[in-house]
Amino acid sequence: MKHLIRAAAGALLIPVFALAAAPAHAQETFRIGFVNPDRVLREAQPAKNAQAKLEAEFLKREKDLTTQGEALKTASERFEREAPTLSESQRTARQRALVEQDRDFQRRRREFQEDLNARKNEELQQVYERANRVVKQVAEAEKYDAILQEAIYINPKHDITDKVIKALNATTTSSAPAGGK
Repeated sequence: MKHLIRAAAGALLIPVFALAAAPAHAQETFRIGFVNPDRVLREAQPAKNAQAKLEAEFLKREKDLTTQGEALKTASERFEREAPTLSESQRTARQRALVEQDRDFQRRRREFQEDLNARKNEELQQVYERANRVVKQVAEAEKYDAILQEAIYINPKHDITDKVIKALNATTTSSAPAGGK
């Protein structure tokens, strides 16, 4: 009976020893990297180019809105000063005109913000797609098994953000037109 128990125990221990020995036998390293997408969007040239493009595209509308807002504020202040001397009908008419101007200003500002957000999302999407391609290229070239974009903590030795930014900047300068900068 003791012999049977020893044989059964030995049979059970063989797979346990085999599992314990397996990691030592197959010491294949798992390489992990980390990319900080916020840094990429702040520091990479394609992101800076997209931001400059948006600023140029929306600068005139923003200036027009600022001018309209200042004019509305000036008209409102003038109305406040002159209201006591105006007749009831003049006061009511100017008040209505100010409310209408304010409504128009608020509508234009809302449309501006919606258009700006939509364009910003389009530009950011292009930068993200490009950055993801570069991350994949870096990962494949340096044989990484996984690249993370969010983590509570990451050892700085696993951070490949600088490599990604350099690669993105290199693709930007190589794909820029001859008279580009």
